[in-house]
Amino acid sequence: MQKLLYITDQDEYVDHSFIAPLFEIYLKKHMRVDILYFTDFKSDFTCKDAHHFVVPTRYKNVLLNELKHNNIDLHSYDFVMVRNCIELMKHVLKYREKYHYKALYRFSFPKRKVQIKCNEAEGKNQFLKRCMHAIQTKNETKIINSCDAFLPTSREMHQNYRPEVTIPTIICSPAINPEALHQHQQHDGDELRFVYVGTLDKLREFGTILDAFSSLKSHAWKLYISTRDVEFVNILVKDYPDLQKHIKIYNAKTKDALLELIAKTDIGISLLPDLPVYNTSTPVKTFDYYSSGVPCLMTHSAHTSTIFTDGVDAWFSDFSKKNISEKLNYLLILSKEEIADIGQKGQNRLLEVKNYETIAKTIADQLKAL
Repeated sequence: MQKLLYITDQDEYVDHSFIAPLFEIYLKKHMRVDILYFTDFKSDFTCKDAHHFVVPTRYKNVLLNELKHNNIDLHSYDFVMVRNCIELMKHVLKYREKYHYKALYRFSFPKRKVQIKCNEAEGKNQFLKRCMHAIQTKNETKIINSCDAFLPTSREMHQNYRPEVTIPTIICSPAINPEALHQHQQHDGDELRFVYVGTLDKLREFGTILDAFSSLKSHAWKLYISTRDVEFVNILVKDYPDLQKHIKIYNAKTKDALLELIAKTDIGISLLPDLPVYNTSTPVKTFDYYSSGVPCLMTHSAHTSTIFTDGVDAWFSDFSKKNISEKLNYLLILSKEEIADIGQKGQNRLLEVKNYETIAKTIADQLKAL
């Protein structure tokens, strides 16, 4: 059985909900997988077990030497994958011929581009950073094209953010975990419960969604928000005093706690501005909703249309107060049974076309073919 070393750009203690099902469970059915995390809180290399390594951040520039020093057999790996960090990718490429592995670059999200957009949304001049970003992207593309395979989150993300990458491409998208589905809990309340989970900042323009809710004539609804950006949303909600009695704010600490919260609601919200940083892949929150059988009101885009059908297994809306308000008014007249049926159809659809078990097999087959 072939062997993969997955070098993440994540800290040991952050949420690994994406890594866990794909790399920890399903890909391991097809190959041996070791996962490496970095930490700022330890001074020495540690093995959490035979397949999980934690390396102090200060060893990033000499990572493979540090692994060798700690008796990790680098010759045993057929593949070494690096997530997002281009400097680590350069380091891995440097030793490819010595250890005879295939070098893989995993591109999960255009973080630098998103940061520029966030800064612009806050009114900061980003001209110089945009120029530097263009130069960095060109240099990074040369490095990526030296690898054996490129693993973006979606084809659209590849086309929008790394269009000059020409090496073999393997799509590594988020998906639904068929072994972690939560039973939808039909609540007894008369109101319709909406839920939004995930990051909130100026770029996501959550005020547009609150504007739409504020225009509703019906008061038979509640909005649950779970985010780590609690201070941001508390400040934002203060501008909507009439909505405050309808809104509950949470900060679910674990994936199970988050899915349990979602399961007690009726409709998930995955509405984001029509920007390439958001419309080139399916937000992870969408899979969280459907994991609990909760249907989703989402932004209409070319990408989402390849997975869902409006009114069949999801609802689409343009990102504007008018369109969102119209959709909310429509949803408020549906019965809970009709809504639950959409949720079940959406879950079945994702199990058919976007589940970790089939994605892992596809990735494994494509890696073996390199």
